[in-house]
Amino acid sequence: MNSLHKILLFLGLVLLINCREQSAHQKPNEPVVTADQKLKLVWSDEFDYEGVPDEQKWKHQTTGPDQGHWFNGEQQHYTSSEKNAYVSNGRLKIIALNEELTQSGVTKSFTSARLNSTFPFTYGKIEVKAKLPQGEGTWPAIWTLGTNINELGNPFGDEFGSVGWPNCGEIDIMEQNGWQKSKTIGHLHWGDTKTGKYENQGSTYKLETSSKNYHIYSAIWKKDSIHIQVNQQTFLSIKNTEELPYDNPHYLLLNLAVGGNLGGNLPDQWEPQVFEIDYVRIYQ
Repeated sequence: MNSLHKILLFLGLVLLINCREQSAHQKPNEPVVTADQKLKLVWSDEFDYEGVPDEQKWKHQTTGPDQGHWFNGEQQHYTSSEKNAYVSNGRLKIIALNEELTQSGVTKSFTSARLNSTFPFTYGKIEVKAKLPQGEGTWPAIWTLGTNINELGNPFGDEFGSVGWPNCGEIDIMEQNGWQKSKTIGHLHWGDTKTGKYENQGSTYKLETSSKNYHIYSAIWKKDSIHIQVNQQTFLSIKNTEELPYDNPHYLLLNLAVGGNLGGNLPDQWEPQVFEIDYVRIYQ
């Protein structure tokens, strides 16, 4: 092989590496091609800043909608404090702390954060790259709710209606219970549009390294189907029929609960638990 060929081969390898690095961390508004369609990034947070979460993109939800408590027996207060949610070194960190706090006349022994996105969307691909906390009693979640939910703290108020839960529809892209850290959960909850009956469907995905490595949690929400994935592997699919209320705008939520139905029992000794998010992207 002569010198010119060696140089061309070297330049080709450099170009290939650069392309792979760029595809692993797409810049906002760059088109992303999937196997069956071309998607464009319409909203994202790359967390390429420092300090509090971008207030144009995220709203803290801090008042418990159940007489000052949160549903499902959660044991924390959510706050807007920077010690419970901040951006550093390119990542959002949601932190659950063992500290006493009284809000709305209710005293809790733990604090954490619950962030609601301000971007309403209908259909698309939601993709979140995250590393989960490993501590017993932690309940991290990446999920969506219909913007027409009437829950206190909904960032849209009644702008999109007020049908309540579960009629608004809920898509749990990732949940993890507090006693089984080698699996993640995908789940959908809804109220039948014809009967009003509560319905749900869920599944689990084995993931031994959820607290050691970052993984990509995603949902592909189409007019006729919804698919939940981990690292591009689908483990839950459902047909999106007219009986399901998944034809209305949703918004994304990120939170870290303590205890409750999926958090379970709390350890005697509590160390600060961190839910880290590398990026959030929504494609259509």
